[in-house]
Amino acid sequence: MNPALCISLSIVFVLTLGQSMSLCVPVEHIIHVEKRECAYCLAINTTICEGFCMTRDSNGKKLLPRSALSQEVCTYKDMVYRTVLIPGCRHHAVSYYYYPVAVSCKCGKCNTDYSECVQEASSSGYCAILQKPYNP
Repeated sequence: MNPALCISLSIVFVLTLGQSMSLCVPVEHIIHVEKRECAYCLAINTTICEGFCMTRDSNGKKLLPRSALSQEVCTYKDMVYRTVLIPGCRHHAVSYYYYPVAVSCKCGKCNTDYSECVQEASSSGYCAILQKPYNP
């Protein structure tokens, strides 16, 4: 077999294998939820999409439209919303909290309708008041 053809086939195989092995999966995550009107902060166990998606860097960036340069991220394919009641809230406070649960994930464009499309989330990873675990 021609050595150049073997190298070309090897490159195609590695690129195809890389695309199929994108590690974009639901992983366990803890959301901390607190409200001033409530006596407790909840630590809610849920799942979010996390992982690696193949990206491309084009050498012809100036020749291509912006839409061709967008990078794919690990995002929700299917999700459900669950509801939790935050304990210890004053009677006038809204004590329900709705949170997403990732069922399956995919590599695709980030949709700001239901995802935070930033490198790091802005929420804190802890509770400022008494913490109460919640397992649905």
